[in-house]
Amino acid sequence: MRRVSMCLLLATLAAISCGCGGGKVVTSHTVVPPQVAKEATREELLEAYNLIARNTKTMNATVEMKPTAGSKYSGVIDEYHEVKAFLLAARPAQIRVIGQAPVIGTTVFDMASDGETFRVSIPSKNKFLVGPVAVERTSSKPIENLRPQHLLEALLWPEIRKEEAVTLKEFNDENARYYILTVLRGGYQVEVLREIWFERSELHVARMQTFGPKGLLISDTRLGEWQPLDNAAAQTASASPSTAPTSFPRAIRIERPHDDYKLDLQVTKVILNGEIPAERFKLEQPAGAELVRVGEATENNQP
Repeated sequence: MRRVSMCLLLATLAAISCGCGGGKVVTSHTVVPPQVAKEATREELLEAYNLIARNTKTMNATVEMKPTAGSKYSGVIDEYHEVKAFLLAARPAQIRVIGQAPVIGTTVFDMASDGETFRVSIPSKNKFLVGPVAVERTSSKPIENLRPQHLLEALLWPEIRKEEAVTLKEFNDENARYYILTVLRGGYQVEVLREIWFERSELHVARMQTFGPKGLLISDTRLGEWQPLDNAAAQTASASPSTAPTSFPRAIRIERPHDDYKLDLQVTKVILNGEIPAERFKLEQPAGAELVRVGEATENNQP
């Protein structure tokens, strides 16, 4: 009996281990090791950020623009789902963005800013908007909230100056590990001016946040899919490799919560520091288009 019982026990264990008798088959799972987090000092991160900010003078890019729900851009381009845009930018504050409908290629909008005045042409509405860059008052009319300078601020980064106070901290979540540089605003009461996030697997900038007085979150820009520039070889040949940027993020999300502004950019082509003639930033009022002076509360400015 003892021998029979031992045989039955061994047979049962064998059946379970082999998945017999309706038992579940135990499968193994491949464990993906986490990416190694690189180390960097505050000074090294400052230099990496400023290398891009200081040495990016002009930008010529082709992007796919996708507005998200609630975005004030959706009042103009939501019907197209996405818009192909040609973007030109130059320091200190020049930008021109021409958006075209997919397939048919008609112009959806044409925007320009010189740092003082912005201009926006909306052919489908026969409107031409003009207003001072400094005016950020939210309008109930969606087309009056288009601001080309918001794109400029996200793409041509401001340099961190030596006299600015900067702190460093770490932050970890379930997806990645980060270094965060915090740039402080001085004065009567010290406040946070900007926070720059570095994803530590490659030490690329992954996020940039800009704050106003009393901690107001003005903009939150996320950057991903860093890839070599389309003109990286030409740049390396004409400049020192230690100063010339060689890569650029291809996935960018710009969010300005207090402007109801949220926009996804997929960069398909980008050339940095090429020659851009000054006249390409000029945007004149089209013949027959209605002039709308943004910020002037008149009944005639109805879209």
